[in-house]
Amino acid sequence: MKSKLWLQEKRLMAPAAAEALADELRYTDLVAGYYLGATDAMLGAIADFSSWFFAWDDRHDRDVAHARTASWRALCADLHAALGDPGAHLHHEEPLVAAFADCLLRMGEPMPPTWRARFARHMGPVIDAYDQEFRNRLSRTVPTVAAYLELRRLTFAHELWLDLLEAVAGGELPASVRESTAYRTAGLACQDFAAWYNDLCSLPKEIAGDELHNLGISLIRHEGMELAEAVSVVREKVAGRVTAFLDAEKELRALADSLTEAEADGEGAGDAEGGEMERERTRAVLLSCTDNMRNWFPSVYWFHHESGRYRVEQWEDPACPPYLQESAPARTTPAVRPAETPRVGRQRGPHEEEGTV
Repeated sequence: MKSKLWLQEKRLMAPAAAEALADELRYTDLVAGYYLGATDAMLGAIADFSSWFFAWDDRHDRDVAHARTASWRALCADLHAALGDPGAHLHHEEPLVAAFADCLLRMGEPMPPTWRARFARHMGPVIDAYDQEFRNRLSRTVPTVAAYLELRRLTFAHELWLDLLEAVAGGELPASVRESTAYRTAGLACQDFAAWYNDLCSLPKEIAGDELHNLGISLIRHEGMELAEAVSVVREKVAGRVTAFLDAEKELRALADSLTEAEADGEGAGDAEGGEMERERTRAVLLSCTDNMRNWFPSVYWFHHESGRYRVEQWEDPACPPYLQESAPARTTPAVRPAETPRVGRQRGPHEEEGTV
């Protein structure tokens, strides 16, 4: 994987910053840990998409911090447009749009049109959810716990990472398998774990950076919890997702085994042979997806304790990580920030304990 060079070529990170910080951020290591079995081309495309996602998240943060409403609205509109026709946006003036289009084409190239259309349907609401967060932050709105959990499944892009399980396995699962209770439960459990564990580990960074979207912050604001209690509750929720996955995983593996036992009832020999091959292919894809769902847990855990993205205590300014690019985009119209409501206190997070699940 050459994501460090890709970040520079696509102008998502300045060359000096990429050389100094990209390896320490561990973005590509994270992807390599939870998409085992991918081809080199697919793994590289997903690694670049993951790096793009972090860069987009950082741009979101900077546009909020500087109230660059016009710039942010234009970016969202351009991302939606690129989603509909990525080939026409490969040379877009906005680096985030051009890089996004590049990732879409590379990830979708070996997959059938039905998969590409599904990925696009799932990406659109993610863009809209980031825009909702933008509006929340400008208006100083902390979502309730229930609203936050719903929003988080979009801003973390649960469905996209689950779609990419199939791209790594090299085939599309039948809807009957993909939409089964066991598959949905296992998939959402691994993604909720990743999103909520990220909240747990990034809480100090996000309090320092005046972020409002974190499960811990919602618990503090709307449930009246102190910081230590909120951290404990988030940790319990994270652990619960591990248990939910392990239960659903058993059902998924039983489903995979049942595919080999199925018989083509009432079909000719040729049809029966074709059906057997299709079931075996489905079983292989399902087992790959299940195995890589499991891989999300240790990889996410490892990443959050190795990546420099979460080492607030090492930054000169905890509210402005060194990997951020502060240069404003070309299309910028100043916006007036609404009057602020009281903020969550800037308590220091429990770094020594946050690794315990």
